[in-house]
Amino acid sequence: MVVKKGIALAPGVVIKKAFILEGTGYWVKRNFIPEKQVPDEIKRLNKAIASAGEQMQELRDQVSSRFGHEIATVLEAHSTILQDEHLKREFISKIESFWVTAEFAVTMVLKDYIKKFHSIENQYIQERVGDIIDIENRLLSNLMGEKREELKNLSEEVVLITHDLRPSETASLDSKKIKGFATEVGGRTSHAAILARALGIPGVVGLGSITTEIYPGDTVIIDGNKGVVIIRPDENTINEYEEKEKTIHVFEAKLTQELQDQPAETPDGREIAVMGNIDFPKEIKTFLRYGASGVGLYRTEYLFLDTGKSPSEDHHLQAYLESLEHLNARPIVVRTVDLGADKFFNGTDYKEANPFLGCRSIRYCFEHPNIFNTQLKAILRASALKKNIKILFPLISSLQEFRRAKEMVREAMDELDRRGQPFDENIPLGVMIEVPSSVMIADVLAKEADFFSIGTNDLVQYSLAIDRDNETVAKMYCPAHPAILRLLRMTIEAAEDNNISVSLCGEMGSELEYLVLLMGLGLTEFSVAPPTIIPALKKIIRTITYERAREVAEEVSGFTDPEKSVRYLREITKEILPEAF
Repeated sequence: MVVKKGIALAPGVVIKKAFILEGTGYWVKRNFIPEKQVPDEIKRLNKAIASAGEQMQELRDQVSSRFGHEIATVLEAHSTILQDEHLKREFISKIESFWVTAEFAVTMVLKDYIKKFHSIENQYIQERVGDIIDIENRLLSNLMGEKREELKNLSEEVVLITHDLRPSETASLDSKKIKGFATEVGGRTSHAAILARALGIPGVVGLGSITTEIYPGDTVIIDGNKGVVIIRPDENTINEYEEKEKTIHVFEAKLTQELQDQPAETPDGREIAVMGNIDFPKEIKTFLRYGASGVGLYRTEYLFLDTGKSPSEDHHLQAYLESLEHLNARPIVVRTVDLGADKFFNGTDYKEANPFLGCRSIRYCFEHPNIFNTQLKAILRASALKKNIKILFPLISSLQEFRRAKEMVREAMDELDRRGQPFDENIPLGVMIEVPSSVMIADVLAKEADFFSIGTNDLVQYSLAIDRDNETVAKMYCPAHPAILRLLRMTIEAAEDNNISVSLCGEMGSELEYLVLLMGLGLTEFSVAPPTIIPALKKIIRTITYERAREVAEEVSGFTDPEKSVRYLREITKEILPEAF
């Protein structure tokens, strides 16, 4: 039995036989052609590009019908690349200058781009290499008449093991046959990752040399909750996971049916809001089906990333209006674009020595005021329809930054006034608490902010100086660290003292064992993902009293060992919800 730890991408547990998808690298020889054949070779190239464009359009239509337009837009990058006249001229230049075949010209040019992308020390940019490889393979397939048909010929349910999944391949996966996947490379922000989450199948990425450790037909367990892949598990492990899988499915279905329309309220009457974290408006329906009371975090980056360019005001507006339509009168918190660090779109100056400490989030918006202004105007216009929208500013580290952001909102309002377009003049403006400096001045920020939202993912990373995606130090990433609990308490108390609301939207809120602690610290709003976790959260809330939660929080606050805190919290939660463990 071999246990591999990677990056959890899509939740769930599955036990199936392994299907190894071999690499797709085409072996393209450097074949020369007579000069007189150059025009014909260029025609072959143009035909291959045109066919690839048609194929991508067909695939986008399929994805759109299955998951909605928003998810389908992750394939826009392919179309943008295929339509790039500069790129086409590069292909043609190679054919004309070196008298080589179209397939070798394609490989020469795109391999050079891949090399350049790999040289940029940025996770998001490096993950875009998958898009380039996808385009290369599609063009070569059209030119060489070879296609990768293995995935279309599956006769049984399997888990897919491969080096990487190309976005177009991911979009084509048949979830009736592919029940889970594991890849050697990849990360949370890749286009393939977005599509995989839309498919709703468990996935783990970033596993290293896993394809060399698994043989076709091996039994494999993919635990998308913990980011673990177990190869050739022993009988006890299989039985344990099978029982867990069966119990979870039955329990989740029962809880969802039982609690979907029930309020998240403790037995002693304390109301708790459980909302959803979304990337696309289409996700809202699923969150509501599982009992969410609104959207606590709308991450708007994919409006930028999916099209590869800065969206227009109307493009923004369409997404926000669609969200409002799904929500009816329920609340929604729209976070202004959090570009930089690991998320960029075409045309941005992305090369930084340390992007996580560089020009990202609100700093990026200040450096690109036109982009920021466009988004603010769209949010404000949407607020005229229903006054249930809040604006959240990410990575605020000083009062001056928050004041500057508010001033830019006022400028956007003035512009809309001059146009005669309505908006909510009292739209709530909030601060995302995700760096230690914002916690230390939370009492000051709370006097000018309408609400706080705690982003524990970055707060924990910045406070403990730990990259949770780095295998070497990831085990030290612990939200139950005494320092983190003090930061949370300081933030919550600052909000309470100034009568503003405070929510938590990081992954900590989606982990069942932390819920009682967070309730005891005083939190009454949570924004979580995936939607399937909501019924279990509501069950815990409706079982434990607020007074008992406060006792638990006091107890844990006295611990100095994070591991002891986690064990204690897990036992408390297990008493309430044994089926989840």
